[in-house]
Amino acid sequence: MTEKVMILGSGPAGWTAAIYAARANLDPVVLEGGHVQGDLPGGQLMFTTEVENYPGFPEGVDGQEMMMAFKKQAQRFDVRIEEYTGAESVDLSQRPFKVKDSQGKEWETHALIISTGASANWLNLESEQYFRTRGLGVTACATCDGAFPRYRDKPIAIIGGGDSAMEEATFMTKFSNPVYIVHRRDELRASKIMQERALKNEKIKVLWNSTVEEVLGDDEKGVTGMRLRNTHTDQVNDVEIAGFFLAIGHTPNTAFLNGQLETDDKGYLVLTKPHGTQTSVEGVFAGGDVADSTYRQAITAAGMGCKAAIDAERWLAEQGIE
Repeated sequence: MTEKVMILGSGPAGWTAAIYAARANLDPVVLEGGHVQGDLPGGQLMFTTEVENYPGFPEGVDGQEMMMAFKKQAQRFDVRIEEYTGAESVDLSQRPFKVKDSQGKEWETHALIISTGASANWLNLESEQYFRTRGLGVTACATCDGAFPRYRDKPIAIIGGGDSAMEEATFMTKFSNPVYIVHRRDELRASKIMQERALKNEKIKVLWNSTVEEVLGDDEKGVTGMRLRNTHTDQVNDVEIAGFFLAIGHTPNTAFLNGQLETDDKGYLVLTKPHGTQTSVEGVFAGGDVADSTYRQAITAAGMGCKAAIDAERWLAEQGIE
């Protein structure tokens, strides 16, 4: 049996694509994922304790609760879901496309929507992951979590030295003071204009030549500090903080594609038509963070998922596949 459309991934983009595809009578199959870099099905929001900026939730909503609501809505339209199953490999050399899932099952599909997301890069410290997975003050998205009360008028740390780190540090000065930028070298990698904007801000302090040894805190207060080691002197000191923000980049979850689709220099899928979701292979569409290195928000991912489903529906109709 050849599917009309398969959707890879179960974040906001994947579930939205599934809802739209199901309502268009495309009988979509969702490979829920969850095997990539140890992430849970549902993507990055599964590690977000409160989402305050998604319309329709005036009091905010727990990230896991929101993704379960997305899934429940897709199930309402009888979307077929392969739980805890992701794409192991694909063959896009001819149609119908072939997909091999992580359980060893092989599929064929006329259209493919890729919404496998992008995983934040972490330091992979045991303490970092402890507080991250419990929603206790470690995050990789300042624009998502920075406005939470735990960070207001408190010291926080941004880890990184590129443009993203400068942007997130500047953003966090709206809420926190001081904002530490922790960088392992004595000069930043960020563009000159981004450096100037950050360094002239009185609330921002750069901790040069420093690497993080450990994130400090407890289950009651969450993050309370960080232990730094100076790369020149080897001296160790503790710095009080209430939040620990990673800004060392994201890795798009595209390894399973084995280079069959065009990507940019960061590895994000390239969309080939203005305002559309078509990739470099006809019949393959993309939505969410896997094709978005700029915004990386739940609301923009959901919008892209909607567009991908509509694009797939129209493309299938053009092929005479109803």
